[in-house]
Parts: sequence; structure tokens; C-alpha cells
Amino acid sequence: MSEALRGGEDHAASWYEASARERVAGLLDAASFVEFVPPTQRETSPHLHLFDLPVAFDDGMIVGSGRLAGEIVFVAAQEGRFMGGTFGEIAGAKLVGLLRAARQENATAAVLLLLDSGGVRLQEANAGEIAVSETIRSILEAREAGVAVIALIGGRAGTFGGAGLIAACCSHVVVSEQARIGVTGPEVIETNQGVEEFDSRDRALVWRITGGRTRALLGVADRYVPDRIASFRQVAADLANQAPPFDLATLAAEQQRLEQRLRAYGACRDSTGIWSAMGIADPDRLADLSDDGFADLLASLGASHDAR
Repeated sequence: MSEALRGGEDHAASWYEASARERVAGLLDAASFVEFVPPTQRETSPHLHLFDLPVAFDDGMIVGSGRLAGEIVFVAAQEGRFMGGTFGEIAGAKLVGLLRAARQENATAAVLLLLDSGGVRLQEANAGEIAVSETIRSILEAREAGVAVIALIGGRAGTFGGAGLIAACCSHVVVSEQARIGVTGPEVIETNQGVEEFDSRDRALVWRITGGRTRALLGVADRYVPDRIASFRQVAADLANQAPPFDLATLAAEQQRLEQRLRAYGACRDSTGIWSAMGIADPDRLADLSDDGFADLLASLGASHDAR
């Protein structure tokens, strides 16, 4: 790997195991990150103390700018280890502010969203829901201005609820095998519909339905990478200058793709049924493939969705 793509930290480190700050440090060029509203400013949630809950001095959201392979980028990283990376008032305001800054100050710079979130923070649900809606608005405005907004997903909390909706609005979505993406999380489905509908403790089931490999095969994600910070870094650098058109034709094409997907797989009860319908031989062994083997499978299926 060239020095330009090596990053500021151990390039072999696991994205899944890393903290949000470790991901930022490894993703960007060494010593290039400048944090906006850092922990020293003590911008904490105004709501959590009402529930006798601890706060984080960055509210679980790290935002700033830096360089990726020498090019300026804007970065937001959620800390999935703080309240599941949930959206609250302060975290949401920081994310929206970053997206607006990217559009207004440097419309040629990509925005990298390191999503790791269970959704909206229940203790400040109204503020969290507003944050998600304003984030979606800001992403769409940035894309309309020609900014590439790239979601990088592979953390412990997954990307559920509002975070799943946000990911769907991005220019590109990059996942590892460890990624999980969905609107409703497994635990919520089980709570409301019963364990017979979805057993959230069945890890194989969770990853079959929401995991990175299924999301890549279905076109929810358009790039698949191994679980290494360096792998996310390289793909992010490749995509940073690729801002696909965001117009009515793009939306119409995406709607047509979703309609075709529903017709093809709407009757399937599990992901193995979808994989079989795709023509994948021995779909029950998909999880046993190496990352290289899965990449070869994607290539053989022509699974590329770069025009999101």
C-alpha cells in the first residue's frame, strides 16, 4: 500500500473493534484532523441528567475536517459504545452543522459519515427524530450541490432506525461483513412481534437478514470491503471524487430498481431464499466465503450500484 493511502494509525486494525476516534485517526492522513466542537468545549446533552445517566463530552459524535490521500474531506463519526451511537440534540446538531459547512464552505470536498448507531436516543426522542430529519435534508442539499456523501458502515452498534434512513440517502454506502443495516432493529422487532417473528439472539439470522453481505447483494451497499480500517480508507479515497448525479432521473432509476427487487424477492421469507433466487450455488454456505471469495461472487453477479 502506498504511503498516500496508509493513514495515520495501524492500517491493519479492525474497523469493527476500533473506537470512533481510532477510525477517524486511521482513515485520515496522519495529524490532519481538525475537530469542530471538541470535548474540551463540554457540549453535552441537556437531557440525560434528568434520567441520572452519564454524559459524554462529545455526545458520541465527532465532527471535523482533515485530509484523505491529500484531499480535504469532512468527517463525522458516531461512537457506538456511548448509548449505542444514538441520535440526540447535540449529536444531531453537530452532524447537521458539518453537512451544512461542507456544502457552503467547500462543495468539492466529500463528506464521510462513519455511522455506528442503533437509531434515536429514547431519552430525547423528539430531539433525536428532528436531528434525523434535518440530517436527511442536509444530505440531500449537499448532494444537490455536488458533494459526495459517503457512508462507511461496519461498527458494533450497526446502522438502524434513523441511521439506516440516513445511509439510504448517501451517494455511496460502503460495508464490511460485520455491518448491519436496517430501519427496525432485531430487538425492536422481537419486542413488538415476538421471538417467533425474529429471534434477536440468533446472530446467524441477524447477519443473514441485515448483514453487510446481504446488503451488498441487494444493492443497499455499493462497495464491500474487508474489516480493516485501511480497506475503508482506500475505498473512501476512491469514492471521494465521485458524486453521482442527484436529479429526478436518478430518483426514477432508483425507484425502478426497488420495484424490480420487490417483484423478484418479495415472496422470500429469509435471505437464503433471495440468494437462491439470485442463482447463487449453495446459498447456505455464503457466510463461509472469505472476503476475496465474496468479492468474486459479487463480480460474477455484476452487483455494482455506483449510480445511487
